[in-house]
Formats: sequence, structure tokens, C-alpha cells
Amino acid sequence: MKMLELPVIIIPENDSFSAWSPDLDIASQGNTVEEAIANLKEALELHIECLSAAEIDELKKRQPHKIMTNVEVALA
Repeated sequence: MKMLELPVIIIPENDSFSAWSPDLDIASQGNTVEEAIANLKEALELHIECLSAAEIDELKKRQPHKIMTNVEVALA
């Protein structure tokens, strides 16, 4: 089975967690980090099933060229 690695951002929200894939702009949530990731993985797999071969190739080309960091901005 071929695999595709996608970055995921986890966002704590009150008593739950959101998991977001910026590459495909798909999000899901769960009561724990693990549940949020599992739910996102399911959503991503369902979405990827609908992509064309060309769209999947484009996703693969972006791998692993990612830089993630934080920036500090002034508050008014």
C-alpha cells in the first residue's frame, strides 16, 4: 500500500481538539488528540479516494518541502 505523509496541526478547543490538514484544508475533531487525528485521517482518506491521479501527483510533489514556524505579531 502506498502512503502519503501530510502535515497536521492540532488545535486545543475547550474540552476537545481540532486536527487540520493545511495541504488539503480538511479538519476534524475529537475529545482527545488521538481521536482528532484518527478522525482527520479517515476524512483525508475519503477525500483522497476522490482525487485524480494528477491531483495526487501534485500532492506528492509538495512532499516534504514544508517549513513550519511561529511568528510574533504586534497587538493593537
